[in-house]
Amino acid sequence: MTTENTKSAPDLSEAEASPQSQAENSTPPPADDGQPHGFVQRFLVLKGAIRELWSIFACKIMAIVAYGLCNSTIILWLSKDLGWSDVEAGTIVAFWSTILTLITVMVGSLVDAIGIKKALIIGFVICVFSRLVMSLTTNNAIVLPLGLMPLAVGEALLVPVMVAAIKLYTTAAQRSMAFSIFYAMMNVGFAIAGYFFDQVRRVMGEGGHIDLLGNFSLSTYQTLIFLGFICTIPNLLVVWFGIRERASVDEKGNYVELPAPENTATTALQSCANALKDWVRIFCSLWHQTAFYKFLAFLTIVVGVRLIFYHFHYTFPKYGIRELGEGAPIGQLWGVLNPVLIIILVPLVGALTQKFSAYKTVVIGSAIAAVGPLVMAMPPHWFQGLADGPLGHFICYTWLQVDSPTVNPLYVSIFIATVIISIGEAFYSPRLYEYPAAIAPKGQEGSYMSLSMLPYFVAKFFVGILSGWLLQTFCPEVGPRQSHYIWLIVGLMALATPVALIIFRRWIQVHEEGRD
Repeated sequence: MTTENTKSAPDLSEAEASPQSQAENSTPPPADDGQPHGFVQRFLVLKGAIRELWSIFACKIMAIVAYGLCNSTIILWLSKDLGWSDVEAGTIVAFWSTILTLITVMVGSLVDAIGIKKALIIGFVICVFSRLVMSLTTNNAIVLPLGLMPLAVGEALLVPVMVAAIKLYTTAAQRSMAFSIFYAMMNVGFAIAGYFFDQVRRVMGEGGHIDLLGNFSLSTYQTLIFLGFICTIPNLLVVWFGIRERASVDEKGNYVELPAPENTATTALQSCANALKDWVRIFCSLWHQTAFYKFLAFLTIVVGVRLIFYHFHYTFPKYGIRELGEGAPIGQLWGVLNPVLIIILVPLVGALTQKFSAYKTVVIGSAIAAVGPLVMAMPPHWFQGLADGPLGHFICYTWLQVDSPTVNPLYVSIFIATVIISIGEAFYSPRLYEYPAAIAPKGQEGSYMSLSMLPYFVAKFFVGILSGWLLQTFCPEVGPRQSHYIWLIVGLMALATPVALIIFRRWIQVHEEGRD
């Protein structure tokens, strides 16, 4: 999740003063910083933005819809269509998501060398090909090396490219609002993906099939992946026709062309080689800095709370279907509700916690978020009263439109858990990006920020392995279940984050300018 630096409101005292008092004041007026100060102007700052910026926004929505559909489906597809057990499927997902995160960290220099347009085209072409392979075959010898694993490469190319594009296509005055819209587009994409994930399963059932062109029979989960394939094709067209090869803007927002590299292939290889040398040199030097050890300790601790979200991606789909029944609207319970709440809550929480240090806000947010899984670990009958009342009827009948004479109390507990987790996320997630910048020595912010991806790297691999074991042990497809233990374990691991941050605060926390 990206966030923007908070800025204090402009001082209006001089604007309200009389002309005489202004003339008598010997202090010259502050220089115009180029930032839009009026409330309305802050929203109109992108009015004159070049077309490439709007193309990136459009691509972001469709790319996230495609990614969200696959991310929710992949664990079900691996077991139902490809025949892998819970543990085997979890292990495959662990390697897939780890490769995705690792390449995301490493591709920055390649993007700098070949340019935004070429990098996006390469990424989208790989995604189109990979999703098509995953949709049309269930042969493990084909679909894993030619479908699933290349998809990780394609997705990894898109993330840093789009972030770099936002910076390249905006002025300093436009950048803050552009990243806010970019962040909102991401959450809109996840919400759309969650909705379609439920609708396809509602119509086809968990084990349904449709015929494609009379030659291919697509399962429910292949159909969801195929929808991701369809969503990716427009992005190729948008990039091809909507983004110019070397587009950029000057500080006045006028379109300018970046200089073309002499030899793209040679430049890319040389850039990557130089970047690798610099990265090794800088990384080795970091071990001599006290701040770096604090940084590593902080990253290690926050992994606990990050596990929640990956469990909702890779553990929750099977759990929800097995406990609530086939066709249960689990996508809306998490995939729609969470991003919608985040869009609403992050600006509010950001405004309320401007003076809080990033460290303090992470402690508060992670403590709140850790309560969510513990709610799902509670006995379902504890929520029966709420399920039989207005809240349960709203969740099941008005919102989710579940066709059932009674409300399963699990719907209420999952709903409450999602709300709590989302509130906690709104507190801590943006600050996970801010804290590395605050702790990094001057001139090394980039190195610290790139290494801030480590919690995702570690958490994704660990969750993939653990997810399969938890499902097989406590929530098997056939046999007795004790599913509450899954969320008890997840909740306790998440709770370790705020507890450890409090215990080790005096050794880890650093002073943040302007914050308590």
